[in-house]
Amino acid sequence: MNGIPADFCFDQLPDDFDHFEPILEAAVNRMPILATAGIHTFFNGPESFTPDDRYYLGEAPELAGYWVAAGYNSIGIVSSGGAGMALAQWMNDGEPPFDLWEVDIRRAQPFQKNRRYLQERVTETLGLLYADHFPYRQMATARGIRRSPLHEHLKARGAVFGEVAGWERANWFAEKGQKAEYAYTWGRPNWFENSRAEHMALRTGVGLLDMTSFGKIRVEGRDALTFLQRICANQMDVATGRIVYTQMLNDRGGIECDLTVTRLSETAYFLVAPGATLQRDLAWLRRHLGGEFVVITDVTAAEAVLLLMGPKARELLNAISPADLSNDVHPFGTAREIEVGMTLARAHRVTYVGELGWELYVPTDQAAHVFEALVEAGTDHGLKLCGLHAMDSCRIEKGYRHFGHDITDEDHVLEAGLGFAVKTDKGEFIGREAVLRKRENGLARRMIQFRLTDPEPLLYHNEPILRDGVIVGFLTSGNYGHALGGAVGLGYVPCGHAGETGKEMLASTYQIDVAGRMIGAEASIGPLYDPKSQRVRV
Repeated sequence: MNGIPADFCFDQLPDDFDHFEPILEAAVNRMPILATAGIHTFFNGPESFTPDDRYYLGEAPELAGYWVAAGYNSIGIVSSGGAGMALAQWMNDGEPPFDLWEVDIRRAQPFQKNRRYLQERVTETLGLLYADHFPYRQMATARGIRRSPLHEHLKARGAVFGEVAGWERANWFAEKGQKAEYAYTWGRPNWFENSRAEHMALRTGVGLLDMTSFGKIRVEGRDALTFLQRICANQMDVATGRIVYTQMLNDRGGIECDLTVTRLSETAYFLVAPGATLQRDLAWLRRHLGGEFVVITDVTAAEAVLLLMGPKARELLNAISPADLSNDVHPFGTAREIEVGMTLARAHRVTYVGELGWELYVPTDQAAHVFEALVEAGTDHGLKLCGLHAMDSCRIEKGYRHFGHDITDEDHVLEAGLGFAVKTDKGEFIGREAVLRKRENGLARRMIQFRLTDPEPLLYHNEPILRDGVIVGFLTSGNYGHALGGAVGLGYVPCGHAGETGKEMLASTYQIDVAGRMIGAEASIGPLYDPKSQRVRV
């Protein structure tokens, strides 16, 4: 931790045969010839490990032209050919040749270069490198670095936290008397019923989630509209207070960023992105800023975000706010300032769970007051605190895409089923020509939603998709659809021929390979839950 000596190249550490002996014994048992082969060279060298066991590849987000390939976590030799090819092509073409988000250096957070953090975390990740990679496994070390102002409130109410980009986020809530911790398994987890109750509260009543971890960016200045029109696929020239769901595309029509953009004024926009992709999105915005007069500011820490979602959300919010929340005054896809409790909040009427609801953006110093006011009023409305697992199971029922799983920079926006968020008639923007070409030539594949007909198995991601008995793809994400009564997954399926209609694709028989069992699946182009999106607009 005090640094590597200047004269240290690829040198050795002292031999430690006692440590190596049990490994050698196991190797001899597997391959007996090793017992007589002898050891020519005993090499004990240092390795470099990263906080998440994945190496760093790509252009440093804070310094253009500075390229990194480092931290190979003991897999440098096996990865070198592919990583070298990918990096060379990336440097030459200005974009990665395929989806490299797993190892993209832009996933790293600025605080992760702190030495105490690295010493604690890397000690754990090294030990986990060859361990069973259980679903939802959480790191135990170097925790609690980024916390919402509601953290202690949630902890006192049974929250079990997970970590993303350093953020502590409530994944599920333990009941009284239940251990507030994960018990890792490949079967139904110990929090399955907890998450089911939270999921159904969002579907039938009202739930409250803390999403302060959202990445928040202000883009403002004289040319803010011109700039965003050029890099966003959707129409940015909208009325003040309008919220626009959009993607930022690359020249191939692949999805670089997935976000909402709210117009705050004639010259100011507010961008909301996943917390895990904030550094990536900031880098994309800054790299594509041309001659426009625009200021780009990360304001993530300035506001807490409380999501009030469910059929009873309006009823509960009206209990602590005199604002008119009717469809006539506050329709879906709009934002405005309202009174909440004894303070003010910017209420965004959008949803990632597929129900009526609002995202409340509150100054961080006033977040605890708004939370307390909602919880107090919620006792009369059946309010339930909900976690990220419930939000994810709701969003997959609704067919909402997840960046990094369902949509990446090599997934064409039209094949991802997001053509409704692309407006080619607005003029030039990055990726427009690729969209027009794809529309003319036809899709090569489509994103489809699947629901297992057997209610018992679980889905995570990467399970093979079989069409008429032949493997044609894999699930990009999966979770349990408690309202649909079975596990739900999303995945791309090749079109039989360019331009094949959804009706023709759905005429096939689909199965999902779940740990070697072929499970029948219902397939749908649109969302199986609330296909006409009526519930979000009630």
